[in-house]
Amino acid sequence: NYLMRRETQFTPPVLGTLLCFLATRQIYTGAGRIGQAHPLAFDFDLPPSATPVRFQISQRADHIVNDIYQWVQFNRAIINARDEPLADYRKFRRLHLLIGDSNMSPFATALKVGTTACILTLLEEDKFPRGLILQDAVVATREVSHQPDGPWLVELENGRTAGALDIQWRFLDAAAKYLQGRDAEIDWLLESWSFVLDSFATNLDALIGGVDWLTKRWLLQKFSEAESLEWDDPWLLSLDLEYHNIDPARGLFFQVKAGKRITDWNQSVRIKNACYQPPANSRAAGRSQAVGYFRDSDIPYVINWDSIASGPQDILVMSDPFSTYTSEVSAFLRR
Repeated sequence: NYLMRRETQFTPPVLGTLLCFLATRQIYTGAGRIGQAHPLAFDFDLPPSATPVRFQISQRADHIVNDIYQWVQFNRAIINARDEPLADYRKFRRLHLLIGDSNMSPFATALKVGTTACILTLLEEDKFPRGLILQDAVVATREVSHQPDGPWLVELENGRTAGALDIQWRFLDAAAKYLQGRDAEIDWLLESWSFVLDSFATNLDALIGGVDWLTKRWLLQKFSEAESLEWDDPWLLSLDLEYHNIDPARGLFFQVKAGKRITDWNQSVRIKNACYQPPANSRAAGRSQAVGYFRDSDIPYVINWDSIASGPQDILVMSDPFSTYTSEVSAFLRR
């Protein structure tokens, strides 16, 4: 979910360009999976015309059946159209994406969230690149995912063909032109984005441990070769799932030794006290304060993203995501 300015205009060209970015970012944000699935949720058999896929880039690509839709069940879209900002609706709107995979690499997560935030900043400031609208975003999403070895070609609305890697370079160039130098975090992101795109053409091994689908495929390939397994072997399928085990002692991802650049980043963002302490610059601080109070009492309560309630009429509304609300929560709890 991304919080955006309420006045942001989602015109058809803007949405088309955003869908183009989202369909092609999977080359560095995909978590990978063995095999494929039927797009219909309750149909487990593949369509008769389907070309068998041993391994693909994205976990979700096969389950996306719409570009934009208002529901999330049985008709999954790249963008969920429901606008529920969980904040002051006069100032903010919500962009709800359903296309993201379950990344294990903090580096991949940073790229996924950070590049998307940069692109949305360009959208808000009317700096989107032109001519990047797909003929069919859903088809393009699936076609890119089904080509782990490339060439990741997609059809554009203007009849031309472009590669997902080239499209991502276009988006990066636009982001660098308008956002370079705004702050250290954005500069790190732009440099890392460039590093990843360049590595796809020059040194894939440099992305092991940083790009999940490449890392997972590398692990599974090594294991299948050592044990003489086919890609549809249940043992290999179980290892696909075990890659996502968040227990550092068991999860396969944690056994990978990445290069120094990616290893340093992945280790630097694992902050233990973040498991127990909320961010000090958001309303999470106030919510945590309320949780600590109610946990030790018998008072009935409900805590949502943007409100705290105790009883049918005692409600504290927290509509600003960037305020801690600690003083307001203290006053609320004294009542």
